[in-house]
Amino acid sequence: MRVEAWVRLWAWLRHRPPPRLGARGEAVAARYLRRQGYAIVARQARTGFGELDLVAVDRGVVVFVEVKTRRSDQAGHPAEAVDLRKQRRLARAALAFLRQHRLLEHPARFDVVAITWPARARRPVIEHIPHAFEPPGRGQFLG
Repeated sequence: MRVEAWVRLWAWLRHRPPPRLGARGEAVAARYLRRQGYAIVARQARTGFGELDLVAVDRGVVVFVEVKTRRSDQAGHPAEAVDLRKQRRLARAALAFLRQHRLLEHPARFDVVAITWPARARRPVIEHIPHAFEPPGRGQFLG
């Protein structure tokens, strides 16, 4: 590679935008959960009903993890963003994921990882909420 090409590449790397906060939060959450013994089996799993941030396995239970990352608690705790409407969307996406991967007979649950990451902080505050909610609606498809 010629020197000019290296200079252009270096300039591009220095000036590219940093990864978005949500992506950084998902990476931190995955690392945190792995340290807790979870096996991460999918990241940003897309279904016809939406996206699942993380899908993990914890002691034989399929865990759908919603990650919410904020700079501060000024607009409320990050986990508060997982309202009933969001829960319904996640439940539909989770059911589609379970069907697609033939996992309907396995127990499953929903966790939330709430991350507060102030702009100047090197490390975020991580709060893991296992069993954060039950799937809303009639009958429960998850164990």
